[in-house]
Amino acid sequence: MVGRRAAVQGLPHRAGAVRALADLTGVRTRLPQVLPGTPRSGVWVTDADGDGAVEVGDGTGTRRLAAGQLGRVLELVVAPDASTAAVATHDGRVVQVALDSGDVTVVATEVSDASGLAYSPDSRWLAWSAPSAVGLRQIRLAEPATGRVLDATGLRFVDTEPVFTLDGLHLAFLSARTFDPVYDAQGFDLSFPVAVRPYLLPLRADTPSPFDPQVGGRPVTPAPDGEQDDVPETTVDAAGLAGRVVPVPGAAGLYSSLRAAKDGLLWLATPIAGMLGQDRPTTDRRRPSLRRWDFVARRELTVVPELDGYAVSGDGTRIAVRDGDVLRIGPADHPVKPAEQPEAVSDELVDVDLGRLAIVVEPLPEWQQMVRETWRLMRDHFWVEDMGGVDWDDVLDRYLPVVDRIATRDDLSELVWEMVGELGTSHAYERPPVVAPPPGRAAAFLGADLARDAEGWRITRVLPADTSVPNARSPLAAAGVDVRAGDRLLAINGRPVPDVGPGPLLAGRANSPVELTVQRDGQERQVAVLPLPDELPLRYQDWVAGRRREVHERSGGRAGYLHIPDMVSSGWAEFHRDLRAELARDCLVVDTRENAGGHVSQLVLERLSRRTLGGDVIRHAPDELWWGEAPRGPLVSIANEYAGSDGDIVNQSFQEMALGPVVGTRTWGGVIGIDGRYTLVDGTTVTQPRYAFWFAQAGWGVENHGVDPDVEVLHPPQAWVTGEDPQLAEGLRIVLELLDQHPPLRAPGLDTRPDRSIPPLPPRG
Repeated sequence: MVGRRAAVQGLPHRAGAVRALADLTGVRTRLPQVLPGTPRSGVWVTDADGDGAVEVGDGTGTRRLAAGQLGRVLELVVAPDASTAAVATHDGRVVQVALDSGDVTVVATEVSDASGLAYSPDSRWLAWSAPSAVGLRQIRLAEPATGRVLDATGLRFVDTEPVFTLDGLHLAFLSARTFDPVYDAQGFDLSFPVAVRPYLLPLRADTPSPFDPQVGGRPVTPAPDGEQDDVPETTVDAAGLAGRVVPVPGAAGLYSSLRAAKDGLLWLATPIAGMLGQDRPTTDRRRPSLRRWDFVARRELTVVPELDGYAVSGDGTRIAVRDGDVLRIGPADHPVKPAEQPEAVSDELVDVDLGRLAIVVEPLPEWQQMVRETWRLMRDHFWVEDMGGVDWDDVLDRYLPVVDRIATRDDLSELVWEMVGELGTSHAYERPPVVAPPPGRAAAFLGADLARDAEGWRITRVLPADTSVPNARSPLAAAGVDVRAGDRLLAINGRPVPDVGPGPLLAGRANSPVELTVQRDGQERQVAVLPLPDELPLRYQDWVAGRRREVHERSGGRAGYLHIPDMVSSGWAEFHRDLRAELARDCLVVDTRENAGGHVSQLVLERLSRRTLGGDVIRHAPDELWWGEAPRGPLVSIANEYAGSDGDIVNQSFQEMALGPVVGTRTWGGVIGIDGRYTLVDGTTVTQPRYAFWFAQAGWGVENHGVDPDVEVLHPPQAWVTGEDPQLAEGLRIVLELLDQHPPLRAPGLDTRPDRSIPPLPPRG
């Protein structure tokens, strides 16, 4: 069963005609599932009536169930006996829908999104991962026929992705409950990068763990299929349930997508890797592998070494693997290598011909559906139910008719932006899918400043490299190249540099060897370099280094300087790149200008709020202060109108935590955050401002206003021309003034140390 665009299609995996089960113009279908026992029928979610409904169809007709009762469906799972389907909704409900009558039963209501819905093999029990208000998750079990709901695990850890083993005896799940800390290599810290394992929960009290010794030993092979019940019964003994959890043997890791297979469990194992890709030779994404625990062989093995996603057949014997643009069907219990010849036929491994899928897209009805879905998503997820006083129904009535008058996809984007802009709230975005640009010759760069004079083009400055940033190195600064300021650039690949500069000759040459002819003191020579596809990392590091140098020089080395470009992984890396060296100075300037936001401000503030309380005097080594890696003296933050979102939050917190003054201009003013989890039918991302931020002192006042600086300093246009930085200059002046008033803590003199010599004895007699 394949969902593509708005269509649901049945696709035979080896050959045969594609069967269209749903393909209504202007209607979106999602989450298609095969109806067990009837492979030509399916179940999916449709928005034909507006809000989500469950639809059952076989290509000859459809039945629509639970229309108007579900809201936004996040997950859909069908019971093995095909009698019911369970859905998780946007408002935290776990709902069961009878597929014959359409009756709806609310099984449970959670505080937020339930996830990982799974039925037992006999369809009697339903499991899911339940959220909490403190970021933890637990596994819950329900027997919908009786209304019985049990906590299968306690609320101590993050337990996710429950699945019943195919024999119905156990419930497996993933849990982050391994606490084995690793020391940080860039500072004094400990973290838990690998915490997740698969766990197994025997559902009956008398069911032994498959990993422990058994009386009489273990059978070498499982019982033949004929000796097993067709549908194994699942019985749950509630007493002591959570205490029966046992780990599946093996190491902890970054695991996800746990599924049950015949005689085993499957899950994805993702390699631990840096968020920026700078911990490896290339920045190619590290893809997960598919692991299996085999209950018969009692061992773990890798079934697929690298993939993007997978699904398991109903009988647990086969898997569908997504590998880039390829969909492949293979066995679930052992690895099989793809055929080296594309035309090769294998009984075990089949590449599904996706070229058989074909749909017709009618832009206007699709655009109307996209506008309505964007409107519904905002209605259901905007942070306050009354939409901040905006008549949201009226907004749709005004904007939807405009769709009939637009002619291009760009027009649609503009209309959606205008519609969500009626809310007057930050972070309401529409981002169409990235379309590959037409083939062309992209610009390439030498990492240098050049100037033209009467004799041609001259290199005026080679940008200095930052050896800790892979992309921040000028090709002209590479080992052995030895091109310096003042050298003339005469030719590229033997072609003279034209009057307009080297740009045309470098086009399309990024990361490809290029021969430069340069001249110094009348002597010509040739050097080979690899031009850069982008100079931004190099010029950014040069910009930061220039401001740090200015702060050091003007303060006599007493003040440090850090710039934080954003509050995600890249900004966290820049914050730490020079953190220890700059904290060693007596005071610190924290530059948050142009901070693009993110979510790590609380981590940054935790580092900056540390205070020196004492220290160590060490023989034959420099003295140390405690806390380590804490500011030694006063702080100042520099902000401007381009610091927003988490850049707003860090500056407001700077003030409310009394870390120091904020200098510059009022910040952007957008602190109602998003999670970006929804896409429209064509892959467009639409966001809903869902996380409204308030402060103890500022209340709701930062949104649509920003953070007012304690000291306002403008950056006038002429400062850009002259290279001056009045905001930095004033921030430095203020922090040095504070340093004079509050000097850093120093170690006490050794003359005050305790005297450990033996005191004189008292006189005798």
